[in-house]
Amino acid sequence: MEDAGANLQRPRSRAEKQGYEPSQRLLIVHADDLAMAHGVNAAIIKGFGTGLINSASVMVPCPWFPEVAAFARAHPEADLGVHLTLTSEAGACRWGPTAPRTQVRSLVDPQGYFHETWTNATSINAQEVEIELRAQIEKAFSSGLHPTHLDSHQFRLLMSGPLLFDIYLRLGRDYHLPTLIARDWFMHFPYLQRLLTPRDVIIDHIVTMGEDEVPPREWSPYYRRAVERLRPGITQFVIHPGSDTAELQALFTGRWPWGAAWRQLDFDFFTSDEFRHLLAVHDIKLITWGQIKTLLGSTGSYAN
Repeated sequence: MEDAGANLQRPRSRAEKQGYEPSQRLLIVHADDLAMAHGVNAAIIKGFGTGLINSASVMVPCPWFPEVAAFARAHPEADLGVHLTLTSEAGACRWGPTAPRTQVRSLVDPQGYFHETWTNATSINAQEVEIELRAQIEKAFSSGLHPTHLDSHQFRLLMSGPLLFDIYLRLGRDYHLPTLIARDWFMHFPYLQRLLTPRDVIIDHIVTMGEDEVPPREWSPYYRRAVERLRPGITQFVIHPGSDTAELQALFTGRWPWGAAWRQLDFDFFTSDEFRHLLAVHDIKLITWGQIKTLLGSTGSYAN
């Protein structure tokens, strides 16, 4: 016979703390890269209108940020986070820091833009990282956004060692915002779990399309299998919707992963009747970071 006392002692999962049964499959459909380009903004905003894409995060330093800020002011209910950004990898359109360049010299190249990527030869000053990221968050608030969470462009703050991950956690605690962290990553980056405290939110799983080529004809089957295999708890699909227009084709010239055609495929699947049907058939409930943040505010605890 099952020990009822043992059950009473079992820590509640994040899903249970949201009011769901432990077996319930919960999903955040999260669109990255808002503000990178108009074609990205338009696709994500249209996706919000379907109710199927239900969360996104904005790159404050990017050129189309004012359009996102206007949308956020008009739609305060939208689940928008800050996509903390430290690189500028889109070759045809570059962006630089939000903080004064003189305060973040290690983060910029000779032209004053963020580095396209970081290599072993890139000497990044952690104090300057924190200065820049605080400037991005402050600009988001001052522009009328009410962020529901923080995450990291290219997962850079999670995958670049404990020093930057500690900054990421500190920002979330200081601004009372949950940060995207998934149990899936603990095996690959052991320092993540070491630095966490009961104040920090952990979701269960992340699903995102890697840069290994998935042919366009396999796009729907790939995501269909991911939905069908969804495990109990909270999963986030990290997607990159956009429009395969001349603007994005120019922005991502010669690039397949995360390029214009790639982003159009993500938009097409996650706004489709097929995806809506899959959610219903498999009893998958959509959840937002705003809901998670509200629970934290009501309980005063970040404990998982």
